[in-house]
Amino acid sequence: MPQVPFIAIEGPIGIGKTSLAKKLSVHFDFHLLKEIVEENPFLGKFYDDIEEWSFQTEMFFLCNRFKQLEDIEQKYLNQNKAVIADYHISKNMIFAKRTLQPDKFDKYEQIYHILTKDMPVPNIMIYLHASLDTVLKRIRLRGRDIEQNIKASYLSQLAQDYETYMNEFEVLHPDIPVIRINGDEMDFVNHQEDLENIINLVKQQMCNHKAISKQ
Repeated sequence: MPQVPFIAIEGPIGIGKTSLAKKLSVHFDFHLLKEIVEENPFLGKFYDDIEEWSFQTEMFFLCNRFKQLEDIEQKYLNQNKAVIADYHISKNMIFAKRTLQPDKFDKYEQIYHILTKDMPVPNIMIYLHASLDTVLKRIRLRGRDIEQNIKASYLSQLAQDYETYMNEFEVLHPDIPVIRINGDEMDFVNHQEDLENIINLVKQQMCNHKAISKQ
C-alpha cells in the first residue's frame, strides 16, 4: 500500500464519481486519475446487447485500467505524489460477474488476477451510493448518448452488486477506511456545505493514515 494518499472513489454509473474526484483533486492538489469510459469502442453496443458484447467491453476496460494504474504507480506514487482516482480497478469484477457467461468469466477472472496482483491498492476508499431515482436523474443530466439505452433494471442490479462488493471490501481490507456518502442526502456539486463535509471526512482519514504510517 502506498505511503502517500491514494484515494479511490467508487459507486454505480452516474453517481458523481468523476465530479467528486475533480473537486477533491483541486482542493488537495492531488493528481487526478480518470477512468477511460467513452473511448471504449464496444460500450454503445454493450448497452444495446449486454450478453453479446460484454466480454469485449470488460477486456477493454481491464487492459486500459491496468495500463493507467501502472503509469500512476511509476510517475506519481513511487515519486511520493498523491493521487485521487474516480475508480478502483477491482470494480471490473463487479461488472464481469454481472455480465459475463460462466465460461467467459472464468477466463476473465484468470486474466484479471494476473494483471492486478502487483497493482497499488488505495489507502482510502470513498463509496458513493444513492437510490435508483437519483442515479437515473444524474445520468439524464450529464447526457451521454451511449448511456441513454441503459435499462433501469440493470442499474438497480448494479447498485445491489456495489453494496455487496463494498461490504466484502471492508471485511477483506480492514486497514483501508471506506467513507460512505449517501447521494440522496448530499449534493456536493450544487451545495458547498456538502462538499466541505466530505473534504473534512477525507482530511480525517488522511491524518489517521499518516499516524499509522509513522508507527
